[in-house]
Amino acid sequence: MDIKNQASGSQERFLMMTETPIPRLITNMAIPPIISMLITSVYNLADTFFVSQISTSASGAVGVVFSLMAVIQAIGFTLGMGAGLNISRLLGRKELELANRYASTSFFSGLACGILMILGCLPFVEPLMINLGATPTILPYAMSYCRIILFGAPFMISSFVMNNILRSQGNAFYAMLGIGAGSILNIILDPIFIFLFDLGIAGAAWATILGQIISFGILLRFTRQDRGGARVGLKFFRPTAGIFRLILSNGLPSFYRQMLASFATIFMNRAAFPYGDAAIAAMSIVARLNHFMISGMLGFGQGFMPVCGFNYGAGKFQRVRESFFFCLKVAVIFLAAVGLAMFVLSRQIITCFRREDLEVIAIGTRALRLQCVCLPLTAATIMANMLTQSIGLSWQASLLATLRQGLCLIPLIFILPRFLGILGLQAAQPLADVVAALVCAPILVPVLRDIRFKCQREGEA
Repeated sequence: MDIKNQASGSQERFLMMTETPIPRLITNMAIPPIISMLITSVYNLADTFFVSQISTSASGAVGVVFSLMAVIQAIGFTLGMGAGLNISRLLGRKELELANRYASTSFFSGLACGILMILGCLPFVEPLMINLGATPTILPYAMSYCRIILFGAPFMISSFVMNNILRSQGNAFYAMLGIGAGSILNIILDPIFIFLFDLGIAGAAWATILGQIISFGILLRFTRQDRGGARVGLKFFRPTAGIFRLILSNGLPSFYRQMLASFATIFMNRAAFPYGDAAIAAMSIVARLNHFMISGMLGFGQGFMPVCGFNYGAGKFQRVRESFFFCLKVAVIFLAAVGLAMFVLSRQIITCFRREDLEVIAIGTRALRLQCVCLPLTAATIMANMLTQSIGLSWQASLLATLRQGLCLIPLIFILPRFLGILGLQAAQPLADVVAALVCAPILVPVLRDIRFKCQREGEA
């Protein structure tokens, strides 16, 4: 009876995903993830803002630990996105029981990975922070922050998994509620724990952990309910090598992207080391602002991915093509507008974080302006990555995922400062965006050509 009820809800979802006009469908599905991404980005900015009021070294510590948090996020997105993309295609083919197994396998695997991270990293916090780029003055803050954050790893990873599972099947509203509630609680608790309870940077870490636990609880409730999509439960947890292979095959592009972003942050911190705590703090603030600028576009793309994967699985290739070009156009226009606004207000924005430190303001302002100039180019690279990942083109998606914050950025971090000093550090990400967009074109064109060919066959059928 349980599966019959689930099948009825699945049929309604099938009609919605394959017949609703693309602009309306993607817009409706994108609103919750856009709100979720913006709330998460605001939380990241708020966390950085409140910690920055402690000292420049404390602000730098958040940037150092952020690279470790990116690893946690990478694991969660690998399992969640890998399962979610399979789930969206399975629901398109109406294979409900198998979709449940993918959801449960990724969830319980995420919990296990989080526990392993605690056991593997906690005894080695000090050398870990040093290797991640902490200076002697940043190190005490980084260790205090990291020790607490590690205990949240199981909740963080499994929350990312459940968030992606819900979004992949069109339940983006519930994903937004789960992630948004935890982030808002974090923003509220930050000043209370840091200043009122006088816990300093440890207060920011505790606020993060409590917010993640709340998100975990809400998301778990939604993923266990029967809403016509995949569900999480022990009775569905029957992992096989085949399931893990397909989860990893679809999730590895996310893993590569997040892990290379983590490595890029580590190398950025180490490259900024000779210029002092102010450079590390400034580049950390700019990194958070950069994520904020593209968060709305990422949320819009997260509305695109389940639509793309579902219709590809259902053989509706014209809708796949239409959805990609619609999202690309919106993303370019949106990022151009955001980049212009942030360019004009860059100095005032950086000043909000470290008003007392003129060096942080000067370094951060120029870095932010350079990134704003190249911001619209990221639309093509990221949307191409989302398209190839949604339709199961693993190697193309993996390559596109590694371009912007990996294959292009990391070499530039090593090369440019040797010739341009700190300007090279500030210009590394913008130049990486330019190179990534140029490399993206010859990868994307054959994919679009193949989809157009499938559209022609679809029209003849």
